[in-house]
Amino acid sequence: MLEDGRPFGRAMHPAPRVIAVIPARGGSKGLPGKNLAEVGGVPLVTRAVRAASAARFIDAVLVSTDDDGIAGAARAAGAGVVRRPDDLSGDTATSESALLHALHSVAAHTGVRPEVLVFVQATSPFIDHAALDRAVERVLDGEQDVVFSAVASHVFLWAETPEGAAGVNHEASARPRRQDREPEYAETGAFYVMRADGFVQAGHRFFGRVGMAQVHPDHAIEIDDAADLARAALLAPSIDGAAVRDGDPRHPVIDVDALVTDFDGVHTDDTAWVDTLGRESVRVSRSDGAGVARLRAAGLPVLILSREADPVVARRAEKLGVECLHGVQEKGEALADWASSRGIRLDRIAYVGNDRNDLPALELVGWPVAVRDAVPDVLAAARHVLDRTGGHGAVREIADLIVTSRELAARRAEHREPATAR
Repeated sequence: MLEDGRPFGRAMHPAPRVIAVIPARGGSKGLPGKNLAEVGGVPLVTRAVRAASAARFIDAVLVSTDDDGIAGAARAAGAGVVRRPDDLSGDTATSESALLHALHSVAAHTGVRPEVLVFVQATSPFIDHAALDRAVERVLDGEQDVVFSAVASHVFLWAETPEGAAGVNHEASARPRRQDREPEYAETGAFYVMRADGFVQAGHRFFGRVGMAQVHPDHAIEIDDAADLARAALLAPSIDGAAVRDGDPRHPVIDVDALVTDFDGVHTDDTAWVDTLGRESVRVSRSDGAGVARLRAAGLPVLILSREADPVVARRAEKLGVECLHGVQEKGEALADWASSRGIRLDRIAYVGNDRNDLPALELVGWPVAVRDAVPDVLAAARHVLDRTGGHGAVREIADLIVTSRELAARRAEHREPATAR
């Protein structure tokens, strides 16, 4: 059933009209832990949640799972969680059974069955939210009862027979040119949009009037094994980079005038080495240092705000060339004073934290941000949860998001200027 007290992801509608369900079991024979495998540093289930959440016609996003790790990743990404019973969690369990269970859970929670069900597969890492939105709109408008993602293909298919190889979709004696052949379409498995009542009555995902949503070939990859995962990893920098540059809502536009971070658990992995004289040392990331350098080059103030009084905090801030307030007991008050003294509005600040002592600061700023391994209270308070953990590139990730947001805003402003003003 739906976890008590948990939201459905985005702002919860009392009776959501369109709901996305992402079935994600913990077990996988082909690729163990598949749904938490990372592509571009982001777990597959997180990618699926972000794509569904970015679609404007989808009112709520749920992950159906039997696994605590997947449930945690789903909640961190902003989805609700449906706990799948044991009899629907084995290798023989169908996706349809998980979808039906989720629909019944939503109906029990809201008293109403959604009008449209969107089945999203976590094993498709590059789902285009715009293509998903168009598919949902077609079902909402009554154009089709089912719309599924597909990719055009001109491949000549062959089958093994007792007599040898035989053409499946062509005559072996005729080899028409690509431009002379009508395309066929391969089901990608990324998403299926369907009328909920029709799905319940039919018991399967193809019924009534069925249509296809054509997607880009790069978005059609589906991960079943380690080789697929490796191919997706090679594609991720290009696809994800283009999405960030284009202002894709899956990659938040963090438009701020300053960055403030905790130290332990953000710049570090929250551990320390202690020698025989009681002196502490910590591990930091050079990648984080490069991220801070990008912010400084862009002219953004950076402050490290820490409760820790150890001089290692000040030494690291000095190395990075940023301001530091350490040994601070009341982070909210210290942050407000710092912002006031520099004339920076609190709603124009991003704060990155990981533990409960960061909550007063997170509550003040416009962009409260959590590292991925933050405590549950901080994850719940965050407007955005980073893909990276503390000490492992989290500061670089937030820095890149901020700088990219500023560059995107500058390009948009330039395009809005009349030609005579250039």
